[in-house]
Amino acid sequence: MSEATDTPEPKKKGKMKKLLVGGVALLVLVGGGVGAGVYASSAGLIGGHATAVDTGPKLVPKSEQKRGGEGGHGGEEAPAAKGASTPKGSGGEKYASNYYAMDKDFTANLQESTHFIQVGVAVSTPYDETVIEHLKTNDIAVRSAILMALGDTTEDEVFTSDGKHHLQARLVKAINATLKEKEGFGGVSNVYFTNFVVQ
Repeated sequence: MSEATDTPEPKKKGKMKKLLVGGVALLVLVGGGVGAGVYASSAGLIGGHATAVDTGPKLVPKSEQKRGGEGGHGGEEAPAAKGASTPKGSGGEKYASNYYAMDKDFTANLQESTHFIQVGVAVSTPYDETVIEHLKTNDIAVRSAILMALGDTTEDEVFTSDGKHHLQARLVKAINATLKEKEGFGGVSNVYFTNFVVQ
């Protein structure tokens, strides 16, 4: 008769499976931890090297200014003549001016007067097209702010150069306040009159 003896092999297979499953689980945990660490680091959650993406307006140096060529193709570089260099002088502004003329003229009654004022307005900014886009997006609010400022204008202001300069400064302030309220950033540096009539 043969004796029934338990062979040690089945126990080894059971231990081997447990070790194999434990090893795979350990690899998954370590791999997941490394992956999470790499993700957190690249997302700026750890490591202190987070860089904020700035999507606001950017100043445009004169060296990067695009000049419109003939025919009103703004945004295209004007072709330079062969052998000609860009003239450089001292003084002037460090940043390029980006201009935008408001579509319609503004008409308002002068304060405590029977006269009214009608002006065409253009603005300049040293920033990129973002400020111009903000002006276009918020056209109604900006127009309202300009009309309110014009309505606070006296007769004395519109008949003197100093008064007109003061009015320009008030318009810059009104436009920038509106853009800051709506977009979080003003950016208009100057207002120009393209038309100026008092009747």
